[in-house]
Amino acid sequence: MNRSYEKTFSVEGGNFDNAGMASIEIKKILKDLQISDDVVRKAAIAVYESELNIISYARNGHITLYVTDDAVNVDVRDEGPGIEDIELAMKPGYSTATEQIRQMGFGAGMGLYNIKTCSDRFEISSTVGEGTHLSIKINRNGQ
Repeated sequence: MNRSYEKTFSVEGGNFDNAGMASIEIKKILKDLQISDDVVRKAAIAVYESELNIISYARNGHITLYVTDDAVNVDVRDEGPGIEDIELAMKPGYSTATEQIRQMGFGAGMGLYNIKTCSDRFEISSTVGEGTHLSIKINRNGQ
């Protein structure tokens, strides 16, 4: 993979005041790199949902953006409780959000589903008690 751009963003669990900061910055970076609007939109949604999952459930995490000639790749790793049942967590509407998170307007259970929908390739792995890893790829050529 010939990377033309790479940057990692740290995300602090529980810090809702900074929710969306990484996705806003990544959107700006991709626009500056003259990535198509459709790819920028998909990447911004996938990163925002990933970022909110880290803030909502994990102690901390990192989101790394890799841009290549062919794709926008996003690697998300968190240190958190992990996901016990990935298949169930992928179902639209399934949520383990606390009442506090729901009262803030988050936790609708669409995060992982939205990430997968915006991705051309989506892989998820999780270890209970350790954390979760997402690998997201959005093709730049629309295929």
